[in-house]
Amino acid sequence: MKTEKKFGTQCVHAGEAPDASYGAHTTPIYQTSTFVFDNAQQGAARFNGEEEGYIYARVGPNTPTHAAFVDKISSLEGGETGQTFSSGMAAITAVALSQLEHGDHLLSTNVVYGGTYGLFSSILTKFGIEVSFVDTSDHENVKRNIKKNTKMIFLETPANPTMIVSDIEEICNIGRDVGALCVVDNTFATPRFQRPLQLGADVVVHSCTKYIGGHADLLGGVVVGKKEFIESMSSIVNFTGGTMGPLEAWLCIRGLKTLHLRMERHASNAMKVAEFLEAHSKIGWVRYPGLPGHPQYDLAKKQMSGFSGMISFGIKGGIEAGQKLMNSVELCSLAVSLGAVDTLIQHPASMTHANVPGKVRAETGITDDLVRISVGIEEVEDIIADLDQALAHL
Repeated sequence: MKTEKKFGTQCVHAGEAPDASYGAHTTPIYQTSTFVFDNAQQGAARFNGEEEGYIYARVGPNTPTHAAFVDKISSLEGGETGQTFSSGMAAITAVALSQLEHGDHLLSTNVVYGGTYGLFSSILTKFGIEVSFVDTSDHENVKRNIKKNTKMIFLETPANPTMIVSDIEEICNIGRDVGALCVVDNTFATPRFQRPLQLGADVVVHSCTKYIGGHADLLGGVVVGKKEFIESMSSIVNFTGGTMGPLEAWLCIRGLKTLHLRMERHASNAMKVAEFLEAHSKIGWVRYPGLPGHPQYDLAKKQMSGFSGMISFGIKGGIEAGQKLMNSVELCSLAVSLGAVDTLIQHPASMTHANVPGKVRAETGITDDLVRISVGIEEVEDIIADLDQALAHL
C-alpha cells in the first residue's frame, strides 16, 4: 500500500527523478531559451495547446528545471500545480492582474510587505480596481468590509512586519460565501509551518527569495493552486514576462531539500531570542507568534505547526535607540529581506515599509520604534550574545 511521504522526505524527493537522458542524480539546469520541435506540426500543436511540451523559456512550463521546482513546492503546499516568477512581487502582480478588472474590489490585510502595499494602492487603483486595507486579524472586520464587487481577499499571515495573525479558515469561508478568491502570502510561515490550501485558500504565493531559497542568493516567486487557476494566469505570465531563470529554479529546488531542517532551527532559535528580548529591560514589547503574550497566540497554535523565524520588537528610546542598536550589532547583518541562514536585522519604517505613508504606518502598528529581526540558524547563544552586547550600548 502506497502511503504519502512525510514532509521532510517530500522536501528531498518530491518532483524529482534521475535524468532520463543520462541518469543524472540531481535535476539538471536546463540553461536554454528555446526548444527544438520534431517537426512543424508539433510546434504548431504546442503553441495551440493541443500538445503538452516545452516551447520557450518565457512560456509555461518554462523548462524541465522549472517543472521540477513547481512539482516539489506544489507537493509541499498540497496544491495541484504552480507557476514560477522572477520575484515575489512579480507573482503577486500576475495573480492580481489575471483575476481583477476595472470595477472589482480587492480586500487586503492592512499590514503587508511595502512592495505589496505599493502595488495595491498605487498601481491597481490606476486600472479602476478598488482596494481596501483592513485589519484581517479580526475576521468579523473582514465581513463588515466585504462589498458586492469584492472579487479577491488577500491575506499576509503572519503579517510583515507586525506579526499579526489572521484566521485563514474563517476568512476563506467568508470569501467562498461571496464568491471572492482567497489568496494567502505564505512567505513568513512556509509550508513547513502553515498550509493555507488545506485551510480553504484558493491560492498561495511565496517570495522564493526568502525561506525557499534560504541563502540570500536568488530572487524568485511562485504561485501554487489548482491547475485551472494557474492556466487562467497564462496570458499575463506570457505577455508580462516576469520569468524566473533556470538557475534560480534550480537554486529553489536545492533550497527546498533542506527547508524542513532549516525552518526547525529558525523557529527554535527565534523562540529563544524572543524570550530573551521579552525579558530585557531595554525592550518595550515583543511580537512573536510563539509567545503566549502574542495577541493571536491561540490562533497561531491552531493553524500553524511552528512559528518560523521572524520577530518584531520595540526598543525603549524609540527610533534613535533602534538605530544605535542596529549600528552596534556585530554578528547580525544590518540588511533587508529575510529567511537567510544568517541573522538579519532592519528598521521597517525607514527601510522595507518606507513607501507606506507615515499615517498608515502609525495606524497599522508599524511604529518608529519597531525593529524586525530574521533569526538565522547560527548557534543561538551567539545571536543572543550579539544582541545583548548591542543593547548594552543604549
